Amino acid sequence: MNEDLNSKHFLLEKIKDGIYAAISKPGGGAVGNAGFVDLGDVLIVFDTFNTQQASKDLRDIAERITNQKVTFVINSHWHGDHIRGNQTFKDLPIISSETTLAKMKEIHPPRIEKQKADLEGLNQYIESLEKQLDEDGDSKLQDQISFLHELKRSLPDLELVLPNETFLKEGTLTGTKRSAKWFTLGGGHSFCDSMLYIPEEKVIFMGDLVFVQCHPTFFDETDPKKWMEILQEVKALDIETVIPGHGPIGMKEDIDKMIDYITHLLSIQDIENAAIPPLFSDWSSSEVYFENIKRIHPY
Repeated sequence: MNEDLNSKHFLLEKIKDGIYAAISKPGGGAVGNAGFVDLGDVLIVFDTFNTQQASKDLRDIAERITNQKVTFVINSHWHGDHIRGNQTFKDLPIISSETTLAKMKEIHPPRIEKQKADLEGLNQYIESLEKQLDEDGDSKLQDQISFLHELKRSLPDLELVLPNETFLKEGTLTGTKRSAKWFTLGGGHSFCDSMLYIPEEKVIFMGDLVFVQCHPTFFDETDPKKWMEILQEVKALDIETVIPGHGPIGMKEDIDKMIDYITHLLSIQDIENAAIPPLFSDWSSSEVYFENIKRIHPY
């Protein structure tokens, strides 16, 4: 790929002509994955990363590759690593489900205000980690420090840009090359999770409903059973390629792996002696597995 199409925040991967996944790089300002789809006469961006510097690269590269301007943006869910880059696209329609807009409006303003007010605390935390890095040279620590520097860089000018258009269940658009459907089946990972499906190409952007080769994050709002129901319903679609919210590009079988993962967590009886099964033992962020157990089985 041309050097000017590279970003320190994400790896751009071509799925098909006009369909690209932007897979977050460790230590960058992206954190979650994103992507874009050229319908021929319409250019859709799906999710906008955790920082405006990462989303600026996304917009620049998307418009350069497709030789057209972004038409609109879709936010998959309210979590910051998928929407804090919205300000790069504030001149455009930004679309989300009604629930996602409501949660963004409710949760993000005080959270961002608090982070902006504590830049000195962030500085001190970064310095403490850098001191620790000097002592043990842990590469994961280096990635964390690099990410925190990106966060620090984003905060002074960070502006929460909310979706300005919403949908209840789905929306569709047919372009000159292909069509797109954005839809939600409710909340599983978050309060409400939306996807972008390109039926002719058998490609689906799934946000955080699918993680590939890394342990998915569960939150207080997460509904494991509903999450599985959503995945079962999505499996009925004609899909070959799955772009996850985190991790490398996947296939339809990765939806099954997510179902297996959630099924396993729900079935655990002996919480104290739980161990990661072989099927998931090579997934990154193994500590998240044990946090998920505590969240699902709090007592």
